[in-house]
Amino acid sequence: MSADADSLAPVSDRDPSQTADPSETAHPSETAGPAGSSTLDPGVLLAAVREHSQGLARSARTNLAAPVEHCPGWTVADLVAHVTDVHWFWATIAAGGLSEPPPDDSRPPRAADEDLVSVFLAGARRMADVLGRADQDRRVWTWAPDAQHIGFITRHQVQEAAVHHWDAAHAVGHDLALDPVMAADAITEFLTFSVSSVADHPATARPDLAGIFVLVAADLGRTWTVRDASLPGTVEFTVGASDGAEFTGPRVIATASELLLWLYGRLDLPAQPDEAAELLVRFKGLCFTD
Repeated sequence: MSADADSLAPVSDRDPSQTADPSETAHPSETAGPAGSSTLDPGVLLAAVREHSQGLARSARTNLAAPVEHCPGWTVADLVAHVTDVHWFWATIAAGGLSEPPPDDSRPPRAADEDLVSVFLAGARRMADVLGRADQDRRVWTWAPDAQHIGFITRHQVQEAAVHHWDAAHAVGHDLALDPVMAADAITEFLTFSVSSVADHPATARPDLAGIFVLVAADLGRTWTVRDASLPGTVEFTVGASDGAEFTGPRVIATASELLLWLYGRLDLPAQPDEAAELLVRFKGLCFTD
């Protein structure tokens, strides 16, 4: 887990000159707006950001020294400071309509431990307010080349808040199930922007998936079928409606919450059949997140 502005963003090993040809974009968008926008209302997304921010604060308030299992070397205090920085970073971009990231030397210093949670909550409120007032179609810098607009920030911050809320809760021994509709939207966003694709891939090709598998959200009756795309080391996906019963090939069946947490490396889920495990390891090698 890096300490960059957005630890759930892709690592920067892709070709910055790569541009997408819409005719080659193999994974279909579920959005009605610009690429990377959610079909969910921005107000709904921001309510989820606020809810998860409050939940993270509750888990952290008296547990700042607890280690965070999936962020090696971090305590809950480090996690809170990181997400505070994430909120400042994206609020600054959205408020200013920035076409590039804000300079590092403009970042606020880390708050003292006794102030961490209150500063975090103030920053979460500010970011949600800024994003809520903004034109979601406004062009700004993001790490997603095909989604340079505020709607992408709004959508992705649900994942940032939810997964790090899970981290904080897990650090103090609590379980947390994410809302299935939000999780499903996040899975689609992950497969669109956080996996090597024809539209956005590393400068140096990674090993091919060399297969096909299906993610099945059993609680929603939704599937994501992932397969090799036309360029080496890239994949594409399609979204379907099914309980997965008809699939006999490689698949991962779980709740939408569990699937999202698996994509982010927070949970281990079994492959069906067992021989599919190597295929899923290759898939993880095509993902851009840690």
